[in-house]
Amino acid sequence: MNVLTLDPADFQFTRRAWVDASPLEVYRLVSDVSSISRWSPNASDVAFDEDSGPVVGAWFSGRNRRGEKEWVSRSQVVRAEPGAAFAFVVGGADDGIVEWSWTFHPHGRGCVAEQSWRLLRMDPVLGGDAAEVTALRDYMAASAEATLTSLAEWIAVRGSSRR
Repeated sequence: MNVLTLDPADFQFTRRAWVDASPLEVYRLVSDVSSISRWSPNASDVAFDEDSGPVVGAWFSGRNRRGEKEWVSRSQVVRAEPGAAFAFVVGGADDGIVEWSWTFHPHGRGCVAEQSWRLLRMDPVLGGDAAEVTALRDYMAASAEATLTSLAEWIAVRGSSRR
């Protein structure tokens, strides 16, 4: 099946982890896109455009990798609610391909951080058929799990050094 005939709604996921910090603290970490390389196994050199920050409409660039492939992507913030949610669309709000979103929910002395990924439209850059797009989704799900685990561990170590 050709990638352009697939339904993007079939390609999404949400992963979650409890972190030992308030929703606002975790939001501040995640919305500072330059910090993502601390936790993500696939992103580096991420930075907001000059004189920009985590506000709706802001743009940023970042280097991504998957296996041997590396590329730079441009993303636009589409949601920025301190302590609640942060989301961006790879390729921009008007014609983007993928939305990454984070939500934060208080839970005990910390919060549950959720990271979601969903295709907004199909594009050959994602792969040539259903198997390739499914493999991409599964790869990104594993990346999100690794990111959440690393974030939770980083916060735990950082938090224990403040106590």
